[in-house]
Order: sequence, then structure tokens, then C-alpha cells
Amino acid sequence: MTEPTNPQFRPMPEDWRRALAVVAHPDDLEYGCSAAVAGWTDAGREVAYVLATRGEAGIDTVPPSVCGALREREQRASAAVVGVSTVEFLDHADGVVVYGPDLRRDIAAAIRRHRPELVITLNHRDTWGGVAWNTPDHVAVGRATLDAAGDAGNRWIFPELADQGLEPWNGVRWVAVAGSTTPTHAVDATAGLDRAIASLLEHRTYIEALTDEDPETYARNFLTGVATSVGERYGGRPAVAFELFPR
Repeated sequence: MTEPTNPQFRPMPEDWRRALAVVAHPDDLEYGCSAAVAGWTDAGREVAYVLATRGEAGIDTVPPSVCGALREREQRASAAVVGVSTVEFLDHADGVVVYGPDLRRDIAAAIRRHRPELVITLNHRDTWGGVAWNTPDHVAVGRATLDAAGDAGNRWIFPELADQGLEPWNGVRWVAVAGSTTPTHAVDATAGLDRAIASLLEHRTYIEALTDEDPETYARNFLTGVATSVGERYGGRPAVAFELFPR
């Protein structure tokens, strides 16, 4: 029997209490999955954010010495809109994040600190849907997060973490990749979509440098369009898609 070209997405697992989202830059989660995060925190689940950089190289008109602090403030405000109070920065250099043991160690340490069952990251593949080239930072952080989910549970990889009081954590059950070219699961975004739009709008300085369009119109059109498109494979409801890797 021939498989359908666009099979329906499966629901994301719900039997978990703690999640950790690891991405490269401020605004990555707001473009990718904050409507899902809003729904999860509404349900009483804990979600923490870890960002590899402060996005200091992200605005052409603002020098990095000023931009990093500005974007950190916007990210903290953005996270608060969807119920996330813990936002950490690893201080890798924006635009030149390097995949390798240093990055894996930093992310594994974060996983050991937060002890999540679900880890979330962003598209780690070379392109966005085979159309647009992905950035090196997204590729490096996404790949390192997938690897660090295993590193965090292995006592003999980065043993210095245990010396710092970070004991191995083997409790990661899934890694979910937002913005994937090949998504498999989805989360209903109906209840969280307006807050996702408000959350993206907290990145106002970045948006105003990115487009001449009214920021609220831009944010609403972008997120509504994506959620509606995903919803075509999720019962017609606006949704956020993920590629889910069980562990």
C-alpha cells in the first residue's frame, strides 16, 4: 500500500513534567515553538530556556557591545509572556558557534542542571525545507543538543561535570526539533497562539531592523501562517510541528 504523501501529525507526548529548550539565539524559540510552550506552562509543566549566544551579531545597526544586553532583555521579557522564568545564556560567540566538545559539554551541563524529560531544539539540518540555507549556529547548536542529550547521561563523557556537582541525568526521553524539514508530531497552538505573537513582539528592536512592516502585523501574519499550514495535517487546528527523536 502506498503511504500518503502528507500523513497526519501525531500528538506530542504529554506524560512529562520538565522540558529544556536549547537554541542558538534570542527569538529562535519565538519563531519556532512558543505557542506550544505557552500551552505547556498553562498545564503546569516546567520549561526552561538555554541560549548558546546573546544574539549580539544579529542587528546590523547596533554594535555587539550594545546589542547583546539589549537582546538578552528582550529574550527574558519574551519568555515571561509564555510562562518561562528561567533563561540562561552560554555566552558562545554569535555567528561563529562551533560544533564540538565544548558546546556539547555546556549543553550537557545544562541538561544535568535542569533534568528534563523533554529537550527541545531548532532545525539542525543544512536547509529550511530544501529552500533556504540554514545558519551555521542553528546547525551546530541543534546537532550538539541531540548529542548532549546522550552525553548528559554518560558518567565517563565530561566527567568533570560530576566534580562540579552535576551528576549524570539519563532521564531525557525525547528530543523534539522545531522547524524540521521532516516533522512527525504536533501540538495544538489554539490556546497559545496570541501569546506566541505577543512573545515574538518582545523582540521589537530585532523585528524593526528586519522589516519595514508594522511589527504586530508581521508577527501575527508570520506565526498564524505557519500554525495554519501545520494545522492542515493536524485536524485543521492551528499547530506547532516537531520532529520527535525518542531516546
